[in-house]
Amino acid sequence: MLVITRKTDESLIINDNIEITILEIGKDRIKVGINAPKEISIARKEIYVTEKENRQASEALPADVLRLLLKSKGKENE
Repeated sequence: MLVITRKTDESLIINDNIEITILEIGKDRIKVGINAPKEISIARKEIYVTEKENRQASEALPADVLRLLLKSKGKENE
Protein backbone atom coordinates (compact mmCIF):
# COMPACT_ATOMS: atom_id res chain seq x y z
CA MET A 1 0.00 0.00 0.00
CA LEU A 2 1.28 3.43 -0.90
CA VAL A 3 0.76 5.98 1.87
CA ILE A 4 1.07 9.59 0.75
CA THR A 5 0.27 12.99 2.22
CA ARG A 6 -1.71 15.49 0.13
CA LYS A 7 -3.19 18.92 0.79
CA THR A 8 -6.39 20.44 -0.58
CA ASP A 9 -6.24 20.84 -4.39
CA GLU A 10 -3.32 18.41 -4.70
CA SER A 11 -3.66 15.30 -6.85
CA LEU A 12 -2.38 11.81 -7.54
CA ILE A 13 -2.12 10.28 -11.00
CA ILE A 14 -2.63 6.54 -11.50
CA ASN A 15 -1.72 4.79 -14.74
CA ASP A 16 -1.61 8.05 -16.77
CA ASN A 17 -5.42 8.25 -17.00
CA ILE A 18 -6.84 8.40 -13.46
CA GLU A 19 -6.52 11.56 -11.39
CA ILE A 20 -7.48 11.69 -7.72
CA THR A 21 -7.78 15.20 -6.25
CA ILE A 22 -8.24 16.19 -2.61
CA LEU A 23 -11.12 18.67 -2.75
CA GLU A 24 -11.78 19.35 0.91
CA ILE A 25 -10.38 18.34 4.27
CA GLY A 26 -12.73 18.39 7.26
CA LYS A 27 -12.49 17.36 10.88
CA ASP A 28 -13.56 13.73 10.40
CA ARG A 29 -13.48 13.22 6.63
CA ILE A 30 -12.03 14.32 3.33
CA LYS A 31 -13.74 14.94 0.00
CA VAL A 32 -12.02 13.28 -2.94
CA GLY A 33 -12.64 13.86 -6.64
CA ILE A 34 -11.82 11.15 -9.17
CA ASN A 35 -11.33 11.73 -12.90
CA ALA A 36 -11.20 8.47 -14.82
CA PRO A 37 -12.26 7.13 -18.22
CA LYS A 38 -15.93 6.11 -18.40
CA GLU A 39 -15.03 2.44 -18.89
CA ILE A 40 -13.41 2.30 -15.44
CA SER A 41 -15.85 1.40 -12.69
CA ILE A 42 -15.53 3.34 -9.42
CA ALA A 43 -17.51 2.47 -6.29
CA ARG A 44 -17.26 2.88 -2.54
CA LYS A 45 -15.86 -0.33 -1.06
CA GLU A 46 -18.93 -1.14 1.04
CA ILE A 47 -21.17 -0.92 -2.03
CA TYR A 48 -18.72 -2.97 -4.12
CA VAL A 49 -18.63 -5.73 -1.48
CA THR A 50 -22.45 -5.82 -1.18
CA GLU A 51 -22.89 -5.99 -4.96
CA LYS A 52 -20.28 -8.74 -5.21
CA GLU A 53 -22.04 -10.79 -2.51
CA ASN A 54 -25.38 -10.30 -4.27
CA ARG A 55 -23.91 -11.45 -7.61
CA GLN A 56 -22.41 -14.53 -5.98
CA ALA A 57 -25.70 -15.35 -4.27
CA SER A 58 -27.66 -15.00 -7.51
CA GLU A 59 -25.19 -17.32 -9.28
CA ALA A 60 -25.44 -20.02 -6.61
CA LEU A 61 -26.95 -23.31 -7.71
CA PRO A 62 -30.26 -24.31 -6.09
CA ALA A 63 -28.54 -27.24 -4.34
CA ASP A 64 -25.97 -24.84 -2.87
CA VAL A 65 -28.74 -22.58 -1.58
CA LEU A 66 -30.60 -25.52 -0.04
CA ARG A 67 -27.39 -26.79 1.61
CA LEU A 68 -26.73 -23.33 3.09
CA LEU A 69 -30.28 -23.05 4.41
CA LEU A 70 -30.13 -26.48 6.02
CA LYS A 71 -26.70 -25.76 7.50
CA SER A 72 -27.93 -22.50 9.00
CA LYS A 73 -30.81 -24.38 10.66
CA GLY A 74 -28.53 -27.13 11.93
CA LYS A 75 -30.12 -29.83 9.75
CA GLU A 76 -27.29 -30.48 7.34
CA ASN A 77 -26.86 -34.17 8.23
CA GLU A 78 -30.55 -35.14 8.29
